[in-house]
Amino acid sequence: MLIIGCDYHPSFQQIAFVDTETGELGERRLVHREEAEQFYGKLREQSVKVRVGMEASGHARWFERLLRELQFELWIGNAAEIRTKRVRKQKTDRQDAQLLLRLMMEDRFPRIWVPDAENRDVRQLLWHRHRLVQMRTRVMNQLHVVALNEGLRRKKTLWRPAGRKELESFALAPWASRRRQDLLDVLDQLTPKIQHLTRALEEEVEKRPVARCLGTHPGVGPLTALAFELVIGTPERFPCGKQIASYVGLVPSEESSGDRRRLGHISKQGNVLLRFLLVEAAQVTVRSQPEWRSKFFHLAMRRGRKICESGDGPQAGGASVLDVAPRLGLRPVRKVRFARERARTSRWCAVNHRCNDWASRSPNQGSSNNVIMIAVGDRRDGWVGLSS
Repeated sequence: MLIIGCDYHPSFQQIAFVDTETGELGERRLVHREEAEQFYGKLREQSVKVRVGMEASGHARWFERLLRELQFELWIGNAAEIRTKRVRKQKTDRQDAQLLLRLMMEDRFPRIWVPDAENRDVRQLLWHRHRLVQMRTRVMNQLHVVALNEGLRRKKTLWRPAGRKELESFALAPWASRRRQDLLDVLDQLTPKIQHLTRALEEEVEKRPVARCLGTHPGVGPLTALAFELVIGTPERFPCGKQIASYVGLVPSEESSGDRRRLGHISKQGNVLLRFLLVEAAQVTVRSQPEWRSKFFHLAMRRGRKICESGDGPQAGGASVLDVAPRLGLRPVRKVRFARERARTSRWCAVNHRCNDWASRSPNQGSSNNVIMIAVGDRRDGWVGLSS
């Protein structure tokens, strides 16, 4: 067998290989795509059994397809874990290829699960629809700006026939009129395409029992259900649900040492689209389901909300000032500080600020440092008050 460690780049690949039968070692630099196809094609003609190992990276679909057609074994490894196994301070393409080869020879190569071709193709449907929806949202926001500049504020009703007719009736300057018409044309082109992709997505969900089962959960629609099934793939590879949360980057990052424990933002590792959809599903559930809304606020009062990161780094705490302040007539100024220590356990928490982070709209409040009181009580919305 010929074992190859491949340091893959978009324009070339550096390989280090060894023949397990003869012990012969070698290195080569293959330029994409012609030279690489010729090299692996000759190995196929010689009926050599080949195993290739490479780090997980983008822009390698053609290479994966080539090895699959030649019936060569491909191992894809966790790039972050491979990086931790590098000891030397020097880093070159040759050393990277040699490291991959050594990990494969020593049976320490950190292989990862790789979706099949059908899975990847259906993911393209999800991403294509997601990007088109983002484009349509940007176009609609620009049209809202045009309407607001003319004194028209109709929110969602702007896209009904009456609202659109009113938008088109405004007499604008030449280039403003051109912008409005072009945006409307783009909107008319995007909407039927998104509808077609949505129907295709729903048809795909109907073919999958797992996705249909996931769709029974509150806040989970066809898009979220299908994305979850495709990204998670084989659920048996996760011993518990916490590892799935870690896999999609929804667990907090941690920097702890000794008796000191510090939790920061969510790690945001894993699939970006699935994480975005899960957060959206949670927000929809809290808004639309009274039972889940009650559970959410009860949990927020008992354990504290997720704390954002200020300009000086993450700080642990209880209720989030970002969530409290807009409801109580406060405006953000510069940075944001959060409650620490007692905010987790005390009903009322005093927070000493080193700078003026939040200023009241009241003219009686100066610009000096304030002590902000965060109150977490039992009102329906979960918050009692914020005073300084």
